[in-house]
Amino acid sequence: MDVMTGNEMIAIPPGQVTLSDRRTQRSWSVELAPYQLAAFPVTQALYAQITGQRPSTAYGDQLPVECVSWWDAARFCNALSHCDGLTPAYRFHADGEGIEWDASADGYRLPTEAEWEHACRAGTAGPRYGELDEIAWYRGNSHERIHDVGGKRPNPWGIYDMLGNVWDWCWDVYDAEAYGTYRVLRGGGWFDEHWSCRASARRRSHPTFQVDDVGFRIARSLV
Repeated sequence: MDVMTGNEMIAIPPGQVTLSDRRTQRSWSVELAPYQLAAFPVTQALYAQITGQRPSTAYGDQLPVECVSWWDAARFCNALSHCDGLTPAYRFHADGEGIEWDASADGYRLPTEAEWEHACRAGTAGPRYGELDEIAWYRGNSHERIHDVGGKRPNPWGIYDMLGNVWDWCWDVYDAEAYGTYRVLRGGGWFDEHWSCRASARRRSHPTFQVDDVGFRIARSLV
């Protein structure tokens, strides 16, 4: 596939990342095995090619797909896995309410938030992997609209748009006790202020919500 469809996968080395939540003042460390992460968010072209659908509010083949729910993103991962002859990572319950992740599968999936932050930082230690205007579309430079993927400088591991443009859905539940099934969002979007576009910033959304600054990128386990 064309690299600009967002399906180029980058090898991410193993490592450790410390996550933190400002609301609860909690922090925790996660050890990560090597994995792969897409160089770009999933584009409208790739999403349409696999699903036949164009749910986004803006239109453009190389724009990140948005207005996709967490469930939409998970189903896309399985559909792309089928197309590429890989074992789907997710098993959906018949009632439509549950999902299981098969960790032994080689198919596409959503990154965990630990994987997302580790890949975003790419060995850097600060809140961002570069000057914000050089690496991200956010409220200060986006003219309040979404932009094509790959238009800003990538991080040191060759991954584009980790900050800004669209938030990325992650696999994880945000805080089950406080927010039930809400899932984690990472990265900041085109309408966000600079403080939301940081490697450690966390947001949440209900897995059925479809929002015009929320998209996703795909990951793969090395099994």
